[in-house]
Amino acid sequence: MANEILLDAETRTEFGKGAARRIRRENKIPAVMYGHGSDPVHVALPGHQTMLALRNSNALLTLNLEDGEQQLALPRQIQRHPVTYEIEHVDLIMVKRGERVTVEIPIIIVDEDKLEDVSLVVNTERGELTVSAEATNIPRDVEISVAGFNLDNQVVAGDIELPEGVQLEEDPETLVVSISVPDAVPETPAEEEGEEAEAEAEAEESADEE
Repeated sequence: MANEILLDAETRTEFGKGAARRIRRENKIPAVMYGHGSDPVHVALPGHQTMLALRNSNALLTLNLEDGEQQLALPRQIQRHPVTYEIEHVDLIMVKRGERVTVEIPIIIVDEDKLEDVSLVVNTERGELTVSAEATNIPRDVEISVAGFNLDNQVVAGDIELPEGVQLEEDPETLVVSISVPDAVPETPAEEEGEEAEAEAEAEESADEE
């Protein structure tokens, strides 16, 4: 399960692109918190710490607010620069301890080197699984072992064993993993020409022998 990550949050009173650029120049990240029927709360988060925290899917953030209160939050949307991929803005959703939330958790395939036939191909049909869990008990990811799998094996969402308290929130028949044979590699023109030349040479040798 993901650990809570403590961040200091400064209240923002200036908005717009110009204000956001000034915040980023100070190595901070503009963010907005929503939820529980309250007005949006605009804050600035420490740039480096936030970047590290958001490497984890569904990172649970504990924000120290300037009024001395703390607020739990989950990232809802992360906006990044299209070239540098640096975080430019974060939308957060407020949560409470014990509250159930619906999230998507990454699917990790393991034991691909232990297939019944190592020449087979593992196809990941889904990269994430939609589940509900307590906000403080969200799994980092879910692992699926394909050890011993052959062409007769596949995994659907309902087959995946989830931690206690975590519930599947999508069609249990959704295909997640399948097994296939590798596609045949078509011959290149060069290979075809080489084979033709070899066949012609063999034909000439046979004619000379006759």
